[in-house]
Amino acid sequence: MDIGIWLRGLGLQQYELAFRDNAIDAESLPDLTEGDLEKLGVLLGHRKRILRALEDLRAAAPPAPSPAAPVRAEAERRQLTVMFCDLAGSTALSARLDPEDYREVITAYHRAVADVVRSFDGLVAKYMGDGVLVYFGYPQAHEDDAERAVRAGLACIDAVGRLDVKSVKLQARIGIATGLVVVGDLIGEGSAQEQSVVGETPNLAARLQALAESETVVIAAGTRRLLGDLFEYRDLGGVEVKGIAAPVPAWQVLRPSAVASRFEALRGAALTPLVGREEEIDLLVRRWARAKAGDGQVVLISGEPGIGKSRITAELEGRLRAELHIRLRYFCSPYCRDSALYPFIDQLWHAAEFGHSDPPTAKLEKLEALLSRAAPRDEDVPLVADPCHWRFRSAIRYPTSARSARKNGHWKR
Repeated sequence: MDIGIWLRGLGLQQYELAFRDNAIDAESLPDLTEGDLEKLGVLLGHRKRILRALEDLRAAAPPAPSPAAPVRAEAERRQLTVMFCDLAGSTALSARLDPEDYREVITAYHRAVADVVRSFDGLVAKYMGDGVLVYFGYPQAHEDDAERAVRAGLACIDAVGRLDVKSVKLQARIGIATGLVVVGDLIGEGSAQEQSVVGETPNLAARLQALAESETVVIAAGTRRLLGDLFEYRDLGGVEVKGIAAPVPAWQVLRPSAVASRFEALRGAALTPLVGREEEIDLLVRRWARAKAGDGQVVLISGEPGIGKSRITAELEGRLRAELHIRLRYFCSPYCRDSALYPFIDQLWHAAEFGHSDPPTAKLEKLEALLSRAAPRDEDVPLVADPCHWRFRSAIRYPTSARSARKNGHWKR
């Protein structure tokens, strides 16, 4: 609230300078007394007018909040994805390093894992020596918690592998499992108090982590079922897990898959019949007919997650399969929020048919072949390739003449 405006509303703007000179602001205004106003030089009749206005001001103010009662954490049953991250070879490392140096290594390792987990909205629940227990789906749940956990696991392996502490090469190994748990019970006392997670899922994640090789992510069947074809996997078959009688199916996650569409990756090529969307499909078909006739059309399909937007577009694509058309697909990603160009970079990645194992020079040749369809100038290739270099896993620096340099073998990484 502005003091000058308030005084002018009372017809007493002549006192504005006195209020400001004495640092009377909106916070201190309700505490003024008649004695304070007299010291400010306010006339008696004007003091009475201000005091009545202050009573109205205090009456309109919201009541002060009462001290909050301690909140008791209630246990709840919910689906949780649990990730166990372990520093491989830590026992030998602790025997080789001075305790203070080892502590510095562990601190850097913990910080690297925590930063990655935080970027994927996970919760670091506990540090256990060289182990880190992480929850995805508690206290905040997402529809893609299993995917977030796996992406975080791959990123943790990369981040830990890039650490340079005491000239030691660090490697992580990770186990992930998804299932129903009971979470939220407070156990322990004082600073040792924590929220427990009860169920088979944390134990399974810990066992898979113990079985994982260095720099690998191993997942259980519950997690694998939720991921679909979002990643490339190596089937480990049934593995013997301590405490579980029968062999447990497990997979090693290799890398994100090359499937362009999340809808296709999660649901596969076989789609169930579309029910109850005839009106929406008819509208899209009519708009397509107008576009073919030269009357350009733009249609926005918007709605809450899971409402069927991708399924409708897939149905339209199926109906247009026999007709001549060009389809361009661009996908945003919550995991690439720092890259405004990500949808275009990802589309180029798939259009050029880059392979994850392709060296940068091979990817550059594929990109040149793709762009040559539009007959670009020499400088256009470096311009387009530059924002893509992060997907190359190696930045490429281009000489002035891109094509001549490629022919002469002058590429620099």
